[in-house]
Amino acid sequence: MNSTANAKGALFMVVAMAGFTCNDALVKSVTDAMNVGQIMFVRGLMTTVLVVAIAWWMGALGSWRVVLQPALLLRLVAEILASLAYISALGAMPLANTASILQALPLAVTLGAALFLGEKVGWRRWLAIIAGFAGVLIVIRPGPEGFSMAAVYVIASVVGAAARDLATRRIDPNVSTLFISVITATSITVVGGALIVPMGGWQPMSGDVLSRLAIASVLLLVGYQAIILAMRTGEISFIAPFRYTSLIWAIAIGFLFFGEIPDIWMTVGVLIIVASGLYTFYRENRRRVPAVAQESKPESP
Repeated sequence: MNSTANAKGALFMVVAMAGFTCNDALVKSVTDAMNVGQIMFVRGLMTTVLVVAIAWWMGALGSWRVVLQPALLLRLVAEILASLAYISALGAMPLANTASILQALPLAVTLGAALFLGEKVGWRRWLAIIAGFAGVLIVIRPGPEGFSMAAVYVIASVVGAAARDLATRRIDPNVSTLFISVITATSITVVGGALIVPMGGWQPMSGDVLSRLAIASVLLLVGYQAIILAMRTGEISFIAPFRYTSLIWAIAIGFLFFGEIPDIWMTVGVLIIVASGLYTFYRENRRRVPAVAQESKPESP
């Protein structure tokens, strides 16, 4: 794959991370105005309308029976739990902290693939995983009483997102990516609607709050489509490290709009998480090279 394709893939990844992080910031800004269920419902409804319109225009709508596939059903459950936990964390923790802990996702996926999918993980990557989760603990810094609820929320979101990514690998490749997005957005909207009353009931929304969620839904869609384009355009080993640009966005937005200033412990934790993730990407790339070379080796006559 040429350098131009990799450059485009990296650009798409940067755009995706910007979209996701700005979406997070907008959601965080309305957590005081409504409960998590209402946020999931309103944002999810807007996102569903957008993604259904795009899928219909592209002819990507399919049969809803695919939801009965175990892998897709597991993905939906994991996505819903991850969204519920992450929005809860955004309301209780600085944006940069939640974004930093979420960077442990590639490590969690590697761990899950080793434990549940039987993928081989060498001792170097095991050490990187352990170091990465140590970095998470440094960012969270649990006190004598244990983990705070905010910490539990964000860790639960990482677990849910990792389960989602692992389940995605098992979905029938014939199922359109866009249709999966339709099913996911619809499911989150329905669950969010069901949680509004148990979480405190419907709260009136001002035009400002509604506009923030509308922009958040568009940014979320932009993020999802950009990351798909990134994965399909460049080499994963080259573009994956650009996911850490989300930290730059999170720290900048947290400082400018929420008055959040990272302390030394968070900085140390972030550096450990990022270094562990980058090393994992590096080892994964090294592991794939011999396999690709072996597959391309001509057979003996």
